[in-house]
Amino acid sequence: MEILEKTNPHWFDEEDEDLIKWKNKTIHIIPKWIYELSLQPFSLNFVLGPRRVGKTTGIKLLIQELIKRKVKRKEIVYVNCDLISELSFFQRILNYISENNFKFIFIDEATSLKEWWKPLKGFIDAGLFKDKVIVVTGSITLKVKKHAEFFPGRKGKGKTIEVLPLSFSQYVKLFNAKKLSEIRRLFKKYLITGGFLGALDNESAFMKELIDAIKSEILKVGLREKLVFQIMSSLLRKIPSALSYQSIASEIGIDYKTVAHYLETLEEMYLLGIAYWKEKQVKWRKEKKIFFRDAFLFNTFKFWVSTKPLESALYEHIVQEHLFRKFGEIYYYRNKYEIDCIAGNMKVEVKAGKPYRKYPRGVKVVDEDNIAEFLLELEK
Repeated sequence: MEILEKTNPHWFDEEDEDLIKWKNKTIHIIPKWIYELSLQPFSLNFVLGPRRVGKTTGIKLLIQELIKRKVKRKEIVYVNCDLISELSFFQRILNYISENNFKFIFIDEATSLKEWWKPLKGFIDAGLFKDKVIVVTGSITLKVKKHAEFFPGRKGKGKTIEVLPLSFSQYVKLFNAKKLSEIRRLFKKYLITGGFLGALDNESAFMKELIDAIKSEILKVGLREKLVFQIMSSLLRKIPSALSYQSIASEIGIDYKTVAHYLETLEEMYLLGIAYWKEKQVKWRKEKKIFFRDAFLFNTFKFWVSTKPLESALYEHIVQEHLFRKFGEIYYYRNKYEIDCIAGNMKVEVKAGKPYRKYPRGVKVVDEDNIAEFLLELEK
């Protein structure tokens, strides 16, 4: 097929454009996650994470690694779903793949194609890929529209891996910083670039690329760009305070259910996180704390909607994200006093400056002077 010939330069021993760009980066690393995937048939692997985080480059590097391991070039096929607009065409591609001797099938950004799972599930159930290794990447979690429930029992030896922007600990290792003074300087840089490697070369250009990618994804999941713009502008004016969906809805003049749908979809796109109120139990209907999953995402949306949030929001969001990654949960509490972050056995209050009052025993207070050390200790 012509489209596959154009997107599989390795078939002709030609260099891939994505890998050329990768080699030209100031910092280019081979991500460890490509070695965590199952490469034994039958395997259906999922690689999920936000746009522009490096999933495509990782897949191209894995293809290069397979060729080095003496896998025949024409036994590896890469499918870019960003170039496919119709499900019927995707089905034709899968049919072509099943009829040829491909052992490794890489389907990139599949979740951007509506109902992508239907033909893939059909081919797997028919046993047409029983001796294959399949890797599917996407920018949306499999929880969206209950995609995940179509694949249990169909993954074989496959794994699901989340690819996220670098944590601060990974960022420090990247620059091999040892001294506390170096680590603190790096944190100031991390506040700007976050964990996106692409932001290290040309922050402005990469930010525009990320905005374009997010806009494209927003349309593909059925959200309206203008409404996302309005909701995010309202959100940025309110954070880091806890808020209700109704407060945003009233400001924009829409239904609160629409706000809930939009914010929860952006959460599934790895752009936002939602912390619910918790004391002994979680109160799902109470006001929520909504945070950005990475500092560069925070700065990107701030630039896109031209809204300047409070400085303290970014500090709080970074801590919330790191706790969420460690414990798989994140909550907050507010009554006579407020605790910004509750996760596992930890209670953390985050301040942009020095705290001006005491907090209950067991609450860790993090400020701009100790946040870098706190994040490193958290990830040990």
